[in-house]
Amino acid sequence: MKAKIYSLLTVLMLAFTFSSPVSAANVDKPTTNLSEEEVAVRMNEMRERVNEIKELRKTGDLSRAERKELRKELREMNKEAKAISGGGVYLSVGAIIIIILLLILIL
Repeated sequence: MKAKIYSLLTVLMLAFTFSSPVSAANVDKPTTNLSEEEVAVRMNEMRERVNEIKELRKTGDLSRAERKELRKELREMNKEAKAISGGGVYLSVGAIIIIILLLILIL
């Protein structure tokens, strides 16, 4: 009975481990290495621009094309901010299941 359970758990772990995980590889990395001061200056510039866009939206007198351009600009700034900040730690579903199973076996 134990052999069946272990073999099923192994197959399950392998199925999730070898699936295609979503990773940070899709995030564009900056081509040049920026110093911390340059990164802080750029982030402040982006924050100011976002605040300007918020104020423009509150007025409500933008045309459809202008709103579309603002959304596009915000998306590009968001991608740039993610690239500058360096991303984070990403875990696949398989890795999470393995961690949970290991915790169950240990505890």
